[in-house]
Amino acid sequence: MTAGRIEQAITRIEAALARLETARPAAPAPPPENSARVLALVDSHEKLREEVADTLRDLDALIAELEE
Repeated sequence: MTAGRIEQAITRIEAALARLETARPAAPAPPPENSARVLALVDSHEKLREEVADTLRDLDALIAELEE
């Protein structure tokens, strides 16, 4: 490809990108329920982490007893 053809291709690509950017609609704001859903997932995750931590403590205690 010659330098002139490369420049033409880049110009066409840039023009196409500019058209796409002006043609695409702005991203809609996420619905409010998504925020509530995320909060619910975070709460659920935290509860699971606490349960796992408790279980690991129990296992550590059992292992310690067995090693005595």
